[in-house]
Amino acid sequence: MKVIIAKTAGFCFGVRNAVNTVSKQIQQHSDKRIYTYGPIINNEIVVKDFEKKGVTVINSKEELEKIKDGVIIIRSHGVSKSIYDLIEKNGLTVVDATCSDVKKIHKIVKKESDEGNLVIIFGNPNHPEVKGIRGWVKGESIVIDEALDVDNLEISHDRKIVIVAQTTFNYEKFKETVEIIEKKGYDISVLNTICNATRERQEEARKIAREVDAMIVIGDKHSSNTQKLFEICHNACKATYYIQTLEDLDLNQLESVETVGITAGASTPNTIIEEVQRNVRAIF
Repeated sequence: MKVIIAKTAGFCFGVRNAVNTVSKQIQQHSDKRIYTYGPIINNEIVVKDFEKKGVTVINSKEELEKIKDGVIIIRSHGVSKSIYDLIEKNGLTVVDATCSDVKKIHKIVKKESDEGNLVIIFGNPNHPEVKGIRGWVKGESIVIDEALDVDNLEISHDRKIVIVAQTTFNYEKFKETVEIIEKKGYDISVLNTICNATRERQEEARKIAREVDAMIVIGDKHSSNTQKLFEICHNACKATYYIQTLEDLDLNQLESVETVGITAGASTPNTIIEEVQRNVRAIF
């Protein structure tokens, strides 16, 4: 029996930096209240662990307005410009843990929208990263989640369009949707802002899923990049299981298979990945 573990599984650079940033602030500011604007990463286990250490999650602008003292850590997904402005107005200490790839998108959309160009974002409109990106756009922006959304585009062909993507967007879907828009004859500038770690993780997951009898994808239920991994793996291997922890996995389902692949989202701690693979190997 064979178990294949994806080399790209687990924390990416941006997530690791965000988690380390919170840990560092806990050590340095034992005398101050520490807050994160939104969960620091999309992983309930990590967030709850920080809460036990005194870190409070702020979930709205209204909550932030009431805070007059303390350290505010910006989540890895980033936030809109208005949040930075409010933190500064209230005289709070800000520590920015926004992923560097997300920061680049903020700069791009600000510059392009300031020049009067229409910004189209490929991504989930309800995801915090996309909400943050839109918060740096001057004026109108459009979010496209599926290729079907392109059919509803009603944009003047005289206007220049700049396309960016949520860092965890499905790379294959990105290329397909761009091709559809190009065929409509718009004046577009395409900036592939899907991060390298996401693309490599998706490509490796697809490759492994094609080679195994069953595939396990580990990650938080709210994690966008893990959801994309599951979608990719399931297309290549119908026996794909999406779990958050070992407790979600029915090991009996794997007893008759010869090969199992394991990958994990960018917010999944190594401890969880190791526990799953150890138990999967134990049944063979």
